Amino acid sequence: MKDAALYIHIPFCVKKCDYCDFTSFSYDDKKIDEYISLLLKEIDMYGEKVKKYKFKTLFFGGGTPSLIDEKYIKLIMDKLHEKFNLDLEEVTIESNPKTLNENKLLAYKKMGINRISIGVQSIDDDILKDIGRIHDFNDFLNTYQMIKKSGISNINTDIMFNLPNQSVENVLETLNKMIKLNVPHISFYSLGIEEGTLFHKRYSEGKLDISDEDKEREMYHRGIELLESNDRLQYEISNFSKEDYECKHNLYYWQLKPYLGLGISAHSNMFSKRFGNTKNYIEYKESISNDKFAIYYSEDIDKETEMSEYIILGLRLNKGISKKDFKEKYNIDLEERHKEALVRNEKNNLIKNENDRIYLTKKGFDLSNIVFSEFI
Repeated sequence: MKDAALYIHIPFCVKKCDYCDFTSFSYDDKKIDEYISLLLKEIDMYGEKVKKYKFKTLFFGGGTPSLIDEKYIKLIMDKLHEKFNLDLEEVTIESNPKTLNENKLLAYKKMGINRISIGVQSIDDDILKDIGRIHDFNDFLNTYQMIKKSGISNINTDIMFNLPNQSVENVLETLNKMIKLNVPHISFYSLGIEEGTLFHKRYSEGKLDISDEDKEREMYHRGIELLESNDRLQYEISNFSKEDYECKHNLYYWQLKPYLGLGISAHSNMFSKRFGNTKNYIEYKESISNDKFAIYYSEDIDKETEMSEYIILGLRLNKGISKKDFKEKYNIDLEERHKEALVRNEKNNLIKNENDRIYLTKKGFDLSNIVFSEFI
């Protein structure tokens, strides 16, 4: 039986953040009820197909999964236990500070959820308002204490940098606050301007005041220094944690292990295929209602593609990849296959090739896309 990860997409939000391009809809009681029914049916449909897999991690993403009533999360958990082989070590739910309460958190803990991921982004209320968040810093503080009180100690906070009108000092102040609050895991990533978002419209109109590349890199570098000097070690390009608090679910992605995504727009890497569900709600509803998978694209993963992805995703991790593991997995010598690329990138101080491991340097993390392009 193969170990695998499981992702559930809950696409409902109070309002869409101005920078967000994930599939999401406004809160609607009837639509939520309908969507959960469809999701439960999709789980039924996959029951026989995944009998050879044992699911070790579960991640509720969105949208804002914590927005919907906890009874729906319980229904999903019960159905998963009924239809899938679960041996869950980590169960995460994404949240917004204004969507949690004591009863919901106690219900989560009772049903096996042991990790909460909170979208904080910044502690500056003016910035939060400008990027379309529905919470302020005080909302986060109250929610964080409530989570700790519930007995759930595995907590992640998402922190963004290069936000409009944001200074380096503001970024460091936000990270310092997370450190003082003893947050064990911090996702620290730069703002991306995605097509179809309000930010993309503002950026196209010249109405989005974000930093130049030099300042953006300063935010990243100084943020890393601050986090690592306070026991939040960088184990992936954008992720930092105390020892033993790494996100096990995301490690499945980066180590190219099997994962199944359920719900609208969810993606999967399983059965030697990469496939994804439709982003269109009507199409999702019609497919599942008619006992058809809602897959809108699917591609076979050949050996060449898989080897490239194994290297690229593995290099995202601070520990990099094992040459021995690569040889055992593909019966190919990694150093022979990519000799020129390895020599060139090591000469440019972008990677280290030491003993059994190949990994990015600090400079390599900064220029990771250049390194990754060498292995496509």
